[in-house]
Amino acid sequence: MSLEMFPQGFLWGTATAAYQIEGAVSEDGRGESIWDRFSHTPGKILNGDTGNVACDHYHRYRDDVALMKQLDQKAYRFSLSWPRILPTGSGPLNPKGVEFYDRLIDELLAAGITPFVTLYHWDLPQALEDKGGWPSLDTAYRFADYAGGVFTAYGDRVKHWITLNEPWRSAYLGYYSGHHAPGHTDLKECLLAGHTLLLAHGLACDRFKDRCPDGKIGIADNFSAVYPATDNVEDRKAAERYAAQINRWFIDPLYTGDYPKEMRDGFGDMLPEFTEEQRKTIQHEPDFIGVNYYSRAVVRHDSTNPFLQTAIVKPEQAQFTEMGWEIYPHCLYETLTFLRDRYNSPTLYVTESGVAFDDRVEPDGTVNDELRRVYLRDHFREAHHAITDGVRLGGYFVWSLMDNFEWAFGFSKRFGIVHTDFTTQQRTPKASALWYSQVIRQNAVGDE
Repeated sequence: MSLEMFPQGFLWGTATAAYQIEGAVSEDGRGESIWDRFSHTPGKILNGDTGNVACDHYHRYRDDVALMKQLDQKAYRFSLSWPRILPTGSGPLNPKGVEFYDRLIDELLAAGITPFVTLYHWDLPQALEDKGGWPSLDTAYRFADYAGGVFTAYGDRVKHWITLNEPWRSAYLGYYSGHHAPGHTDLKECLLAGHTLLLAHGLACDRFKDRCPDGKIGIADNFSAVYPATDNVEDRKAAERYAAQINRWFIDPLYTGDYPKEMRDGFGDMLPEFTEEQRKTIQHEPDFIGVNYYSRAVVRHDSTNPFLQTAIVKPEQAQFTEMGWEIYPHCLYETLTFLRDRYNSPTLYVTESGVAFDDRVEPDGTVNDELRRVYLRDHFREAHHAITDGVRLGGYFVWSLMDNFEWAFGFSKRFGIVHTDFTTQQRTPKASALWYSQVIRQNAVGDE
């Protein structure tokens, strides 16, 4: 068996999000989030599931950290619950909320695990949504205040920060398609939300410089290599438009001070203009870009879709996950090299990459998820290929540490390398977790 070695100090870990694992939604002063409201709205979540308990991580975090250590993880990416720290989105910090993350961070550091903290993974305080949510510019300033407070609280120990997780999904799925909280379906709101999210990122970075001079801060978005469904001109142009909005909507402005031309051309006056003050706030290269990668996108022209007139198609003869996403590992390499070439070779981290399959606990208590192991192996090898071709990749966070609340799909989709019994809360490392532990110890992936 040949081994492909990763650079010394490469950070291997897993990732989670607060609403998906914590539970304890009404404990210790936590306020309501848009996902609390959305998940309790009939018909929004499969099987009527909610994150009320989720994985009960709020009470079981010490055992979960011990499990990470047992699995040799070097780093852990998790998000803070904004409404746990600021129940109404602003005002004084909630001491009990601050204390929870204090304990979690200290537990990680004691276990030799580097914390990567995401400020926002979709759980906007409902009180701020009631005042306009992300389409309102005021939300950006409330986010900056929240960010400043947690930088002060944890910046002495946390040196890697992510402002926003997948702002594309916050704007598009939350305010245009309606598939995610708060469930709106308004194109203008979607574009305004994207504008506010960018301003929020910039304002938070300004606060960061003052409070964490020795830290690093970036942004994580979902990226995908994009292919036209056919070679005709309309489909090729559709692919260009889709690539602009999926890959560059929230990154181009950090480097150029404006949205991609394809979006300006497609949305015209509906797409907000940056004021000079806003441009000065957002136009700063991040310390790193977080890459959330799951699949490629094959698109065709669709004149009935007002969102840049594109539609996703499923290639024939392809292999798909339980989410209906095509398995296409080489596109991780294409995505990483695209970011290298477009944005002057930034530092990158794969902040999410993983797969959902229908995992079952066998009678002997094991979970044999060979399909996931192969998926991870093939994607790790593409990441290694990108590194050998000059991509500055600093780490890889598998999504996810454990099976959890998968947003609109409830508990029906299992992404974890650790199996969660949602009735008993028993954690069972899957075969992929044991294999991943070996990869981490060797700092290398083989071809087995």
